Amino acid sequence: MSEESQPLTPRRTTRKVKLGSLFVGGDAPITVQTMTTTPTNDVDATLQQIAEVTAAGCDIVRVACPRQADADALSTIAAKSPIPVIADIHFQPNYVFAAIEAGCAGVRVNPGNIKAFDDQIADIAKAATDYGTALRIGINAGSLDDRVMAKYGTACPEALVESALNEARLFEEVGFYDFGISVKHHDVVTMVNAYRLLSEKCDYPLHLGVTEAGPTLQGTVKSSAAFAILLSEGIGDTIRVSLSAPPVEEVKVGTKLLESLHLRPRTLEIISCPTCGRCQVDVYSLADQVTEGLKDLDVPMRVAVMGCIVNGPGEAREADLGVASGHGNGKIFVRGEVIETVPEENILTSLISHAHRIAEEIRENPN
Repeated sequence: MSEESQPLTPRRTTRKVKLGSLFVGGDAPITVQTMTTTPTNDVDATLQQIAEVTAAGCDIVRVACPRQADADALSTIAAKSPIPVIADIHFQPNYVFAAIEAGCAGVRVNPGNIKAFDDQIADIAKAATDYGTALRIGINAGSLDDRVMAKYGTACPEALVESALNEARLFEEVGFYDFGISVKHHDVVTMVNAYRLLSEKCDYPLHLGVTEAGPTLQGTVKSSAAFAILLSEGIGDTIRVSLSAPPVEEVKVGTKLLESLHLRPRTLEIISCPTCGRCQVDVYSLADQVTEGLKDLDVPMRVAVMGCIVNGPGEAREADLGVASGHGNGKIFVRGEVIETVPEENILTSLISHAHRIAEEIRENPN
């Protein structure tokens, strides 16, 4: 393995939990999750959204189940979804059983807001075992168990972890271990410290998330900051970037985040300069146009879009395909060699043409 393809640190050893057609934890790849925003009982709309996020690279999808009509729709959705479906359950314990019996790959339970949840652990564990369903103990800062809040007075890392481990022990007592854990918080530092503490105290697979992270820019920054810290320490087995944005955007950010940390095979990567007074081409527009023109490529290719002669030739030479622009034209590089010089107005067409040719070569000779 080349240095460029190595992660910063090996992942910590966790249990391996089966979730439908894939595994979470152990030596399984880190997965990307999202959650649908459609009413779950609108089966067609929900399946359409699942298809969209799957195409964007999503591995696991979660659907909300606040109503009986949503519970009734789960069996159809679980059967037709191309990726494992997790039912997200709050308040109504009977929906946990409905989701299990509907064939969902997993069920996310929030013990802090399911009345009398602890009293039904044995029955839930038995049903999950019978149907081969995994669970996630999902602890959120905004819905901690009243007993834990009374003890700590705030949703501090210790409170989040204690709440999660309390529930984990109840499942352990009845011999059930097929679950992961999350301890989400909206504050990056609190969230990071909670997962660090949790990783020291158990070996269950961990689902990383900054809850209520915010709109696209803020949520991307907060999630990236938190995930980069934890993943660089080997902590985390599956992630969800929570954004006030369409689910596809969550998947795109999560996928690129894992790629940037060498935790997922690289796909298309656009390198472009931030521009300065030396720039002699509209890099902003050109980079956007190249990104749009190549958005459907699914091969590991690095494309450099550079706007001046300082770093441009070097970056373009190091990429699979690149352009160093200046003086009204662009030098097109393919794997380190200048193959042509084209007028500025032809740069986009040339890059897209060469990119598709290189992509075909990569597909024919992937190694």
